[in-house]
Amino acid sequence: MQSLNLPAYPFKIKSVQDKNYIFDEIRKKYVFLTPEEWVRQHFIMFMTEYKNFPKSLIGVEVPMSINNLKKRCDIVFYNSSGKSLILVECKAPEIVLNKNVFDQIGIYDMVISAGYFIVTNGLAHYCFMASSEKNKFEFLKEIPEYNNLII
Repeated sequence: MQSLNLPAYPFKIKSVQDKNYIFDEIRKKYVFLTPEEWVRQHFIMFMTEYKNFPKSLIGVEVPMSINNLKKRCDIVFYNSSGKSLILVECKAPEIVLNKNVFDQIGIYDMVISAGYFIVTNGLAHYCFMASSEKNKFEFLKEIPEYNNLII
């Protein structure tokens, strides 16, 4: 798999009938290894090891319904009360992070309602927060640590 702009980790990967699977520490199971999953697993490890987010407060592929369509948010980080703190949208490295990706996470926020957002393709990472002005966002220079977000 492609090198990313994230630390490397010794993931458990297995091959079954010429298809690769990676062990997801959050879901506690092997999942099909796509380029997007490669980004998602790296980003989860980055957030737990470098930003101190507890693994027990992470949701992966969180289901939701938007206008009767079933959708899944890639990663949701919660506080200890179960309130969502950060929504993360992961894309494969070859996907350009454009307005459509930012719109997608904005739509997810209408259902999940978090204060912080991250979009990443493993090479570029954009972190932003909801502004006090309606429908405005403020981009952050770095991703906040868990302890700086909890109240």
